[in-house]
Amino acid sequence: MIKLSASECIRRLWFLAVMTAVGAAVTVVAQPLPQPHYGEIAKKMSRLLPDKHLLQTDLNDAISEKAWTNLLNSFDFDHSYFLQSDIEAFDSMRLQIDDAVKAGEVALPYEVYRVFRERIEERYQFVTNLLERGFSLDRDESYIWKRREAPWPKDREEQDELWRTRIKNEYLVQVIGRELDMAAATNKTEAAKEPQAEDGQELQKAAEKPVLTPEENITKRYKQLMIVIQDMDEEAILQRYLSAVATAYDPHTEYMSPMRKEDFDIDMNLSLFGIGAQLRSEDGMALIMEVIPGGPAERDKRPIRLVKGDKIIGVGQEDGAIEDIVHLPLNKAVRKIRGQKGTKVVLSVIPAADPSGTTTKAVDLIRDEVRLEEQAATGRVARVSMPDGTSRKVGVVRLPTFYGTMDKRPSQEGFRSATLDIAKILASFNNENVSGLVLDLRNNGGGSLREAISLVGLFVRSGPVVQVRETRKIVVLPVPNMDPAIAFRKPMVVLINRASASASEIVAAALHDYGRAVLVGDSQSHGKGTVQTVLPLGSEKYGSLKLTTASFYRINGASTQRKGIGADIVIPSTLEGLDIGEDKLPGALPWTQVEEALYIPVSDVAKFVPDLKAKSASRLADNERYKRYCTLVRHVKDINTKTEVPLEINARRALIKAENEMRKIEDAEEEGGRKNGAEDDIVLDEALNILSDLVEISGGGEIPMETEGDLRTRMMRIFGRDLP
Repeated sequence: MIKLSASECIRRLWFLAVMTAVGAAVTVVAQPLPQPHYGEIAKKMSRLLPDKHLLQTDLNDAISEKAWTNLLNSFDFDHSYFLQSDIEAFDSMRLQIDDAVKAGEVALPYEVYRVFRERIEERYQFVTNLLERGFSLDRDESYIWKRREAPWPKDREEQDELWRTRIKNEYLVQVIGRELDMAAATNKTEAAKEPQAEDGQELQKAAEKPVLTPEENITKRYKQLMIVIQDMDEEAILQRYLSAVATAYDPHTEYMSPMRKEDFDIDMNLSLFGIGAQLRSEDGMALIMEVIPGGPAERDKRPIRLVKGDKIIGVGQEDGAIEDIVHLPLNKAVRKIRGQKGTKVVLSVIPAADPSGTTTKAVDLIRDEVRLEEQAATGRVARVSMPDGTSRKVGVVRLPTFYGTMDKRPSQEGFRSATLDIAKILASFNNENVSGLVLDLRNNGGGSLREAISLVGLFVRSGPVVQVRETRKIVVLPVPNMDPAIAFRKPMVVLINRASASASEIVAAALHDYGRAVLVGDSQSHGKGTVQTVLPLGSEKYGSLKLTTASFYRINGASTQRKGIGADIVIPSTLEGLDIGEDKLPGALPWTQVEEALYIPVSDVAKFVPDLKAKSASRLADNERYKRYCTLVRHVKDINTKTEVPLEINARRALIKAENEMRKIEDAEEEGGRKNGAEDDIVLDEALNILSDLVEISGGGEIPMETEGDLRTRMMRIFGRDLP
């Protein structure tokens, strides 16, 4: 009698259950199989997750259920390939993944992959047959493009109808896109009655390029998807499985296979990104998580430039054809985007402002290294017009990221520090006797925690800056005792938006809690209040585990997680209406609170906020440029809340026309900013006005050098009660 191990029993029982449920033959097309050491990887991860993760949560049935959902969604994110019968067949493992991983059993994802591959091949055949029949474009119907929460199709008939509208939507995008391209080409020809030789060459090149029909383009995309899935290797499948388990703890925790770890290391070395953007896979596309300061994408100031939330769906090299990368594994997509310095890459992009895919944009960039000097803080003196015709001088500091050299001392050559650079800028502002300061942290995704803490020390003499909660303790990190003087003591405004994250939130929160600054911008910042650590699982072939090990808290005790930092005066950006922020991530850790740290406010600008709000609202009510800008902000929000798009061609044309009108408003805002100054925009303009109001209302006084605070307030914090 042969005695089976626990893991082998689980594997055989589950495999038999799935095979019976889906009616699959035992002899199937050859597919990737798990390597012998994969079981050991799973076991190691099952021990590390409960022990090292911030939550200290057991790998149990609740985690198993989340992992089961994550795994199925990782293959079929919009619930359109699997049938309900497939989901029911997989249901036997819903509460058993935790036991399987502990036992080193990794068969489940390979069976899910086998069924998914079959469904991909079936859908490819359906698409080719459907395109041969054609579409009725005057039929009044719509396509629901947001399907993450939708149920899987109950049967083949329901699935076919879903796919009919899906492919018709893609067909309409192609047809109307061609109409717009032809109109643009005609306008260009008419505008240039005698084109220069260079223009003529470009037009000739464009004419010589092979043009695929909409049917050919769509067929090509789904054939590529089928080939990508058929070519998926065993490591990629393991990556999906163990990451599904890891992200059941929180969205920033993941398993990194050797290939994924290589990509992660490249991400950390910004100079290797050819366009200067950090990407992650979402919905089968390359989502732009961050535009890196100093990179080609950030240096691009055109209206079509890349922004956070854009999704790259195609890549072209130089003047070659655009290659579709939808559903291509991220590591392969990134390798197509990267390239030699000085070469051109052309990206086909679904804009963040229109995630339905109704419109796309083409962005051409010259590959280059991220220029470190362009990540540096910059400062300038701005003048705010006063009612009496005079002007008030104020300082503006823009900080794209919290940079800092970790392996050198300040006295060594090559040492860089955001704090020291800003200190020099502030010294020049003091010499020019500016009346106040705007610290612009918009789109600053974070960086060095050390620099964030020391930066607060330029405005607050002493005290705690942030609280860090680890698994077994809370650590309070104070202002470093480098210099007892305060670099800048006059009124301040801090600008934030939905892309201000991590270290930016720590600085904004600390300056707000100390009563040192008024916050202006989006209703809240990004809300990433956690810290991740990468732990190797053994030798290189085992990969690594990136997991959340700590979280940030303000000195008032509130977490920065999910809720971020709220603005005192909301002047929204277009990011406000996008699905950007920690609170938009599935499974994000909740907002929590701890005891506040012992600190003493150095000022009380909060008492001026009601008056500042009223003055700002009155001013903006008469600002025509701001009214147009608000129309754009509302439009972006409306587009992102809609779940369906029309499939009748005239209704679709009208939708795209409205979208193009909004882009004209955006272009006008960009042009207005360039005319007023290289860094001017409507939000910054109003922040400067608010700062001027703050100087006026507060009397423009400086905070004292000795910022020990009111004795009565200090005693209340220490003893918990007022004095007689």
